[in-house]
Amino acid sequence: MIPFSYYVILAITLIFIGIFGMVFRRNLIVMCACIEIVINALIVLFAAISYFHRDTTGYIVVFFLIAMAAAEAAVGLTLIVLLYKKQRAIHSEEVSELKG
Repeated sequence: MIPFSYYVILAITLIFIGIFGMVFRRNLIVMCACIEIVINALIVLFAAISYFHRDTTGYIVVFFLIAMAAAEAAVGLTLIVLLYKKQRAIHSEEVSELKG
């Protein structure tokens, strides 16, 4: 059986990778993927907590996090595609104005 501390270390590593990507990368698609990495780290952490405490509350939170991640991906990628069609840019420095 894998110890609980390994799951915590994995989640913390994924959170740092996601935050590092959001801070230092300027491509909007990569930034959206980094947000997904952070959400997946939370999913791993809540699932591990729920498994080791023998409680279903964590699994319910995981279900909602998965739904939120799917909605974020759909809405985020839609906004990036519309932004690219309008301004021909997907880097955050090149996007100067968001109003129509």
